[in-house]
Order: sequence, then structure tokens, then C-alpha cells
Amino acid sequence: MFRLTALFALLAAACAAQTPTLFRNPALSKTQIVFEAGGDLWSVPRAGGAAVRLTSGPGSEREPVFSPDGTQIAFTGEYDGNVDVFVMPAAGGVPKRLTWHPAPDTALAWTPDGKSVLFTSARNAYSRFAELYTVSLEGGMPERLPLPAGYEAAYSPDGKQLAYIPQARAFQAWKRYRGGRATPLWIATLENSKVEKVSKGEWNDYRPMWAGGKVWFLSDREGAVTLYSYDLKTKKTARAVENKGMDYKSASAGPDAIVLEQFGAIQLFDWKSGKVTPVNITVSGDFPELREKWARVGTQLSDAGISPTGARAVFHARGEIVTVPAEKGDARNITNTPGVNEREPAWSPDGKWIAYFSDESGEYQLHVAPQDGRGDVTKIQLEDKPTFYGAISWSPDSKKIAYNDAHLQLWYVDLEAKKPVKVDKDRFGTGLAGMVAMWSPDSKWIAYPKRGSNYLGAIQLYSTETGQATQVTDGMSDAAHPVFDAGGKYLYFTASTDSGASLQPDVGAVGRSQTRSVYLAVLSKDEPSPFLPESDEEKAAEEKKAEAPKPEGAKGEEAPKTEGPKPDAPKPGGPKPAAAKPVEVKVDLANILQRVLAVPMPARRYMGLQAGKAGTLLAIAGGTPAPGQAPGATVHRFDVKQRRGGGGG
Repeated sequence: MFRLTALFALLAAACAAQTPTLFRNPALSKTQIVFEAGGDLWSVPRAGGAAVRLTSGPGSEREPVFSPDGTQIAFTGEYDGNVDVFVMPAAGGVPKRLTWHPAPDTALAWTPDGKSVLFTSARNAYSRFAELYTVSLEGGMPERLPLPAGYEAAYSPDGKQLAYIPQARAFQAWKRYRGGRATPLWIATLENSKVEKVSKGEWNDYRPMWAGGKVWFLSDREGAVTLYSYDLKTKKTARAVENKGMDYKSASAGPDAIVLEQFGAIQLFDWKSGKVTPVNITVSGDFPELREKWARVGTQLSDAGISPTGARAVFHARGEIVTVPAEKGDARNITNTPGVNEREPAWSPDGKWIAYFSDESGEYQLHVAPQDGRGDVTKIQLEDKPTFYGAISWSPDSKKIAYNDAHLQLWYVDLEAKKPVKVDKDRFGTGLAGMVAMWSPDSKWIAYPKRGSNYLGAIQLYSTETGQATQVTDGMSDAAHPVFDAGGKYLYFTASTDSGASLQPDVGAVGRSQTRSVYLAVLSKDEPSPFLPESDEEKAAEEKKAEAPKPEGAKGEEAPKTEGPKPDAPKPGGPKPAAAKPVEVKVDLANILQRVLAVPMPARRYMGLQAGKAGTLLAIAGGTPAPGQAPGATVHRFDVKQRRGGGGG
């Protein structure tokens, strides 16, 4: 194993003067805006300008909320290993802790009289839900509101009603979620706990605010998340802000306006004029997280690869591409590009190059660098539409590279032409883990799986010469893991007839065993089946020929033997023996389905195939899954000529 724990990399970041662009969860008073940035709270005038840091403790502070008179700020602080509600002067000062329970307490709003803070907590819940509480600025035990559950809330001006969200948001990073955990907006009358259900659909409403005689909230009911209002008299909902950009992430009401957060920037919405005004903010500070620093990255390596001879290995380490020796030598950073993220390195078969994805240009491109880090880097622009890429696969001649993208598309690029060529697009898939290219030994064909309308995988063969793809399997079983034989005669793959869709691990599990069998397709119509019937036959004994008399040597000994040159040995001064002939792959697509044969290997939970030398296949099989146990894996070797396996079984 490689000794990596002592590996260091110099990490350069933006200078301290660079302005952060991630301002979150703003709150609004008559004169000020308070927001969180970098785990601290900052204050800036409503007109914008230079912000002042209000907190700088070792813990994080978030969700600031102004008191009704604007003199104090309640917030959620993570101090001393716990999450609690704190309050501090709006101008800055020592925070005062209001809650002390081990369960997380999250600040939401103030009571209209400014004497208590409303927060949500699961401190007394018997299951996975939270309730609403108020805690006095003077201290004492929190008081629970007479509602079964609540996560976000705001009081009416008279304190008699509460606009609230009765359940937690299911997936804050997912867009347009419409499942059973969509968040409705309700209005409760606290005197009798009666509830008016404002939301009438399966969309997500959240961040309720009570201001200007209306209830305001964020919603994704018509697409991108934007600001809506609910008229308490007419019982009608109206969109307040037309949003054709990124989702609004948070909102908070002040005395005469609402402050909004969109894509790390802050805006003010005047509910009288309906005008949205951006607030230009600058922050300055020492920002220790942005300083250049040394970091131990031995435990943070990923995307491992090995050079063709095994002399070195390549890794991705915190945005850099690093190679390390198997035994002798030093680790080598071949990119050394501060502020740039490089990932997914792959060594070329000839050992000269390392390909990887880089966002140096602002969007991901394909870079090909000399393996020793010296010399120019070839940079290839990929799609015009930015996306993520993965699964780099070199052709055996080291002249082409295949890869896929997050749009379920498979591509390859000729390094001389530097122009990506689209191979295919999947109907369904799992992002970058979907179609993965496997090259033929002559670098002219690409094999890959593609899902059909029945969601079962089918093996495809793509010709780089004709630009056409052909389906090899019938699509009635779930085929996967294609790989070419090193001799170019066969295409191996696995297929299953008992696989299918299953529930996600966070929802449930379907405890059934899914197995796969191994098959091969004979690529050429002129190549015989490797599994033709065999028959042992008795052979007649051959008659022995009379031996010639042996020459006599000295004193009756045999004459010494003299050896001539071996037939394959080069003659002195003659030409060098010819190099190994390149493998030629002949593919006859017509009736290729009729040349698909079952490989005599037991059905197992095969997870992948790998070609060995010509006529040899390695199959990786996983163990039977069991709760609390690592799945494990076994490598099984199969010899086509011998028609039997070895090694793992």
C-alpha cells in the first residue's frame, strides 16, 4: 500500500480582501439589516455599504430576528457543543443565553410585546417532530404553544393568531417537491387552537411573516420560489414578486418592507410599491478560512488510479491531481492550481498522460497533462451548456477519451480533433453512474449499457468509424457490465432476470436476492463458438520406429550434442523480431444476438467484469447483504479455452 498519511499539499485560496458572496437569512429593522456570513452575524444599514461584524465567537450564529422595537436581536447559536436561543443588543454585545435544553432550539420570531422569543424544538416530542415554544427574556422555563407541531412561525400584531408551518421541509435542496411532506401554511387562533388552512395544493409554502395587514410567505407553487401574500379579508393569495431567476431562500419582514435572500445576495421588497431593490453590501475582515495553509490530505484522497505498470498511483486531493510512487520517490502534484478544482484523474494506457476534469475556465473542461507534470496541458472545451462530467475512459491506443455527463449522455473526444462526439443518451439512469464506456482492443468500438422503456439495461455497440450504435442484447433482461476480451473475439457482459426497481435505503428495503449470470457475444460470424460440444475419443497406439545407431565418442561415450539456432531466435546481425501484431476486432452486427452464449459460471451477485489476457475473464461478485455487516467481494477467474474457473471459484 502507498504511504500517504504524511502527504502534504499547499492550498492557496482567495486573498482576504476578496468579498464573500454568500449572505444568508437576513433580518430587517427600521434602520438596519442583520445577516449571517461565514458563521457570524453582520449588520449593515438598509441602504447598504460596509457591514460590521456583530459576533466572532468560536461557534456559529444563524437565523437572526429583530425585536419589534429593533433594539435587540434573537438568534440561534451553536456554543459549548449545543444549539440554543440567544439574544444580544442590535448594536453588538455579549450574547445572553435563553434556552438550556440538550435538544436543538431554533429561534423563529418575537412575541409582539418584545418580552419573549418564539422558537421551535423537539425537546419534549415523543417522535420525529418539533413543537413551538416561547421563552422570556428574563429567563425561566419555556412555555409550549397549544399546537401539535410547528417549525416556522410568526405572530399577528395583536398576538392572538399565529401563521405557521406544521411540518418540516422534506428536502430543502430539491426543487418542486410534491410528495407527502410538502409544507402547508396554516393560521392558528391561539385561544382555541382552531386552524385555517391557507395552502390548498401539494406545493411548498414556508417562511411565514405577518406585516402590512397580510400574511407573506415564500412558495414554489408556480415554479421558482418567490414571495406571495395572503389577504386575511378576501382570503385570496397573490404573487408579490415575479421571479424568473434563482429561488428565494429566505425572507423576513420589517416595519415597512421585507428583506429577501436570493443566490447569496440581499434585496428589499417595498410592499406598498411592489418594488424590489438590491442592497449592495461589502464585508471585510481577517477571514482565517481564506488564508493559504498547509493541510494534511492523506485521509482525503479520492478517485484513485494506477499507472499501466503499477509504478505510481494517481489521486484527487482537495482539487489537485497528485501521483505517488509504489515504493521509491516523492509524491508529485502535477496540477498545482490554487483556486481551481481538478478531479477524476485517469492514466493513459501508454503511460504518458493523465486526463482529468478541471473548472479552471469557470466551467468544467477536459484537461490532458503529461504524467510527470512537465510540459503543456491540452485543454478541450466540452459542451456549451455547463454540466458535470465523469467516468473518463481512455481508448487502448491512448488517442481517444470517452466520458459521460449529468444529462445522461455518453461522449468521446479524439485528442487530435479536440471535438466532442455524442455517442448516445440514456432514457433513465443514475447520473454519472449510468452509461460508462468500455473500449475494444483496437479502439474502434465502444460498448455500454443503456436502459430501455422497461427500465432494463441493454448492451449497445457503437462504431467510431460509422457513428452508429447497435443493440446487442434483446432488452428482456437487465444487462450490464460489458467488457471486450483482450483478444478481440468476444464481448462479455452480465444479465439478470430477477432484478428490478427497489425502494431507497432511507425509505425502506426490499429483502430479495438479485443475481446475475455471465454471457459472451461472439463478435465475428466467422469465429466458432468457444463452447462447442466436446467428446473424448480413444486413440490407437502408434508403432515405435527403430532407433538409429548412436555415434561413438571417446572411450565408448556418446558424441557431444551440438545445438543449432532455435527457429525463433534472431540471427546474429539480423533484423530484430517483429513486434506483436495489433489486435484486430472484427464485428459482424447482423444476427449478433444469435451469437450470444451463456458462460458456464454460476449465477452470483456480480458487480463488475474485467478482461484478463486473451480468453480470460475476471468477475467480481459481492456477498449476500446482511444488516450490520460489510458486503465484501470475491474475484472469480474464468478461462474460455479450458471452460472452467479458478481463483475465487
